[in-house]
Amino acid sequence: MKVLFSNPPWWQGQALYPLPNGAQALVHRAGVRAGSRWPFTFYLPHGPDEWQFGSYLPYPFFLGHAATWCARESGAQVAFRDSIAMRESYDKYYEYLEAERFQYIVMESASPSWDHDKGVIAEIARRLPHTRFIVTGPITSHGEALLDEAPNIQATVRGEYEKGVIKALNGANGVVDFDLLSVAEMNSAPFPYFDDIIAHRYCDTNPHGQQFPQAQVLSSRGCPYKCIFCVWPATMTSNDPDGGGKRIVRQYSADYMEAFLTELVQKYGFRSIYFDDDTFNLGDRHVEKMCKVMRKLNVPWSAMCRADTVSFGMWQEMKDSGCFGVKIGFESGNQDVVDNIVNKKLNLEEARKVAFEIKRVGMTLHGTFTFGLPGETAAQMQDTEDYMASLPLDSCQKSGCAEIEGAPLHTLGRTSNMKAYPGARMDENYSRETDGQLKIEKMRALQA
Repeated sequence: MKVLFSNPPWWQGQALYPLPNGAQALVHRAGVRAGSRWPFTFYLPHGPDEWQFGSYLPYPFFLGHAATWCARESGAQVAFRDSIAMRESYDKYYEYLEAERFQYIVMESASPSWDHDKGVIAEIARRLPHTRFIVTGPITSHGEALLDEAPNIQATVRGEYEKGVIKALNGANGVVDFDLLSVAEMNSAPFPYFDDIIAHRYCDTNPHGQQFPQAQVLSSRGCPYKCIFCVWPATMTSNDPDGGGKRIVRQYSADYMEAFLTELVQKYGFRSIYFDDDTFNLGDRHVEKMCKVMRKLNVPWSAMCRADTVSFGMWQEMKDSGCFGVKIGFESGNQDVVDNIVNKKLNLEEARKVAFEIKRVGMTLHGTFTFGLPGETAAQMQDTEDYMASLPLDSCQKSGCAEIEGAPLHTLGRTSNMKAYPGARMDENYSRETDGQLKIEKMRALQA
């Protein structure tokens, strides 16, 4: 049995981009899918089969972990192809599939890419009618309805999908429900997939100080917080579409992470590590363990963090163990928005103090902010701009609020009123978009 774990190409046309000298440059709109919590499209200066390093490119975490798990547990001949990392054309992709003739293709998708991905599945089914598809990712929150949206879908696997894919390969049809790895299973799992072609292609330039090639990894799965727009904690590592359920967190052991990172660095020569956990610093204990690992590894590192989940002195410990920078999600500069729309449970004044402490110990700071939230006013968005200006940021990300299935924001669109988000409302000022980059572009165009 031949099984392909595939992150297919995603191209969305061309445009002429105005240059400062008055000329125009041809650019190509492309997407990132697996590995991105909010899949989106953006412009690239190069087209299909013309890969260049430097644009944002996340490692497809769930896909990579599931591929090596499948190879070990099923005995199948497993292949992995990240066409996004290769910036592969459709012609090259289909040529590869026709040469290899896989019985199964495992594909991760979400609403920003699903209309496109349905077309890819249909074209593969036309060329290779005996190939069966196992669809994973947030899009599976649609349940059984998804099975009829594209040909030859045997199963949709909800949540993280190591064990669910095995069930589908063993004959399960339809919706394969959540079956998450236990902590013991996580710590005995094979390391996620890398190879010589894709290993050095992944790129996240923030927080500042990255050295490339860069390894993007997870030291944990899940987050207990319930931000209205956050997708993976609601759909992949827990099943909590309305923010009223329980969300679990599982952290890898220090021994597993040390072995994994040591192998990565020795085999591929990575010069920095980025921990892209939903929230890396959930408690001093886990951070202390990872700091000890990174001291042994002696490789610069950075992480996605919250401002309020470790003691004040832990930022210095992170810096001393080689951490050069962190990302912090603030989301808004208005406390009412943070409390009643986002439900982030973050004190903005305390977060400001932490931001200055991060800078005091000598780390770079990247802040993330979300605009166009349901119920958010123009004045509240200006509060966010003012708050951003008050922080010692080295870089920042302004995202349009994306509505992706399985997250509480998507549920709000069906129920209009949710207890955990009393200030959230889809009024006439709210714009519904699944692609956050497109949304922020439209918001800027309206302001111009």
